[in-house]
Amino acid sequence: MARHTAAAAKAAPVEAPPRRKKGPGALATAYLVIYNVVMTAGWLVIAVGLVRAYLAKGSHHGLYYSIEKPLKFFQTGALLEILHCVMGIVPSSVVLTGFQVMSRVFLTWAVTHSVKEVQNEDSVLLFVVAWTITEIIRYSFYTFSLLNHLPYLIKWARYTLFIVLYPMGVTGELLTIYAALPYVRETGMYSIRLPNKFNFSFDYYTFLILTMVSYIPLFPQLYFHMLRQRKKVLAPAEGYSKAE
Repeated sequence: MARHTAAAAKAAPVEAPPRRKKGPGALATAYLVIYNVVMTAGWLVIAVGLVRAYLAKGSHHGLYYSIEKPLKFFQTGALLEILHCVMGIVPSSVVLTGFQVMSRVFLTWAVTHSVKEVQNEDSVLLFVVAWTITEIIRYSFYTFSLLNHLPYLIKWARYTLFIVLYPMGVTGELLTIYAALPYVRETGMYSIRLPNKFNFSFDYYTFLILTMVSYIPLFPQLYFHMLRQRKKVLAPAEGYSKAE
């Protein structure tokens, strides 16, 4: 009997210990910390620039011009986040990150920069303020998470303030694109007309309208995803008690 027991023990497969999630290596972590610190500082510069310009002018009109250069620089710098996903040093989705980053870069350069007439619109300030607060919180969150010293206040802000900031930013973005439409149609900006040697046409005016329409299915998905994440991150104890 003892022999059979010993043989069975030898034959039984040994269960491997559960694998721990592999994070970025030391070099990648150091790079990500530096990147997120720089981006946090950059958006803080934008925030300070907005406040100083408002105090100097006593009005919110034309504040875009006071932060135009740093806004373009640091918003374009977010393109590196797509590369981080492709390289696998962050676990985020390449598709989701790519869409979020490219939509903002597009609005920065292809709409606000290109159509000078919209730069005085209040809608531009609406999305700039929403972006600025969101990015200061987001990059601070990533920095402290990488250092394993995440203050609860930053975590709470990351998963709470978006409730207001996301709709605020999207509203500003849509209104800005809408304001640009008459100028784009009048000038034929970025449009390609037939006939041409490539036998290809592109109407930028129509493209902007389709871009606005794309917000209808995409924004609710992103918004409700963040609401689910909020419930998961900020109320883990409640979830465990229900599961029990």
